[in-house]
Amino acid sequence: MPSTIIPFGPQHPTFLEPLNLRLRIEEERVVGADINIGYNHRGMEYALAQDFRRSFFLSERVCGICSFHHGVCYAQAMEDVYKIEVPLRAKLVRTIFMECQRLTSHLLAVGHIAETMGYEALFMKLFKEREQVMQLVNRVTGNRVHYSLNTVGGLRKDITYEQAKDVEDTITALEPQLLDIQKIVHTDRTFRKRLHGVGVLSKAMAETYCVVGPTARGSGLPHDIRLTGFAAYGVEGMKFEPCYYEEGDCHARTKVRIDECVQSADLIFQALELLRDGPFVNAVKTLPPSGEGWSRVEAPRGELFYHIRAQGAVSLDRVKIKTPAFVNIPAVAAMMGGAMVHDVAVIVVSVDPCICCTDR
Repeated sequence: MPSTIIPFGPQHPTFLEPLNLRLRIEEERVVGADINIGYNHRGMEYALAQDFRRSFFLSERVCGICSFHHGVCYAQAMEDVYKIEVPLRAKLVRTIFMECQRLTSHLLAVGHIAETMGYEALFMKLFKEREQVMQLVNRVTGNRVHYSLNTVGGLRKDITYEQAKDVEDTITALEPQLLDIQKIVHTDRTFRKRLHGVGVLSKAMAETYCVVGPTARGSGLPHDIRLTGFAAYGVEGMKFEPCYYEEGDCHARTKVRIDECVQSADLIFQALELLRDGPFVNAVKTLPPSGEGWSRVEAPRGELFYHIRAQGAVSLDRVKIKTPAFVNIPAVAAMMGGAMVHDVAVIVVSVDPCICCTDR
C-alpha cells in the first residue's frame, strides 16, 4: 500500500512551540516520521559570549521553563573557570529552587499530557497546584520565571528565615495534592488506556539516541546527573535515588515526572533541614576571567551542559550549551513507527519538547 505524507505542525493546537513532523502514513497508521526544527533560532550562544556579567541574566532566558537550572549551570561553569568553592548555604538554596523549578516544569508537562489526551479536569488541577509553586518563588525571589539569584561564587542575595519558612509551609501544603495526582497517573483507567503501550522507546533505542532525563528514565536508564553530587545533592544528609521504569512508553515517561514531583518535595525538605546560617557567596577577587570551565546539572528535561572559555577579557571567548531537548527530540521519530495518527500528539508531548532551547 502506498504511503501518504502529511505535515503535522509547526502550528498545532497541542504544540506549545513550533515543531514540524512529516508523517508517512498508511491509512491511520504512521510508518515513518521526519522531524523539522529551526523555526525559533535566536543566536543565544553568541549573545552569552559577550559580557560575562550580563550573561548571568541572559542564560536564564535560554529556556523559561528551566531558567534557574541554566543560571546554576552557567554559574558553576564560571566557578570552574575561577576555581572557587561555593558556600554550603548557597548550594542548599540553589538546590531548593532547582527542585521548585522541577516541580513547575513537571507539573506543566504532565498537565500538557492531560490536556492533549482530553483529561481537562486533571489538567486544571495540575495547573492549580503548579500556581502555588509559581507564587511561592515569586514571593521569595521577586519573579515567577527568572529568579536571577546566581552569581559567581554563590548567590546575589540570601533568603531570610521567614522566606525559608514560607517555602516549607507551601511545599507541606502541596505534598498531599502531589500524592493524589501521582495516584491518578499510576492507576486511573482512562490515563492508562490512553498512554500504556503508546510511543514505545526501548532501552536499546534510548541508548542509541542518547536520550536524557525522564525520557531516558522512562525507558529503564537510571541516568541522573544529581547522582554526581553537584550543588547540594552530594552533601551528607541529602538522600536521592532516580525514578525510572522499564516500559519505555508515554505512560512510563509521565509516571517518572509525577514521581519526581513527589521526590522534589522531599528533597526540598531535606535541604531546608540542613540550611544553617553562614556566608551565601564567596566573592571573586580577580577580574576579568581567564581559563576554561564546564558544568553539568540535571534540568527538568535531563542533562544540561555548559562549557565556557575565557581569555582575560570581559567578553567571553566561547560559550557552548548542550540542552536536553536537543538530544531528546530526534528520538520522537523512533517512537512513531506503528503508532496511530491520533497518538502522534501524545507521543510528542510525552517527551516534553522545548523548541526554545533546542533552537537557541
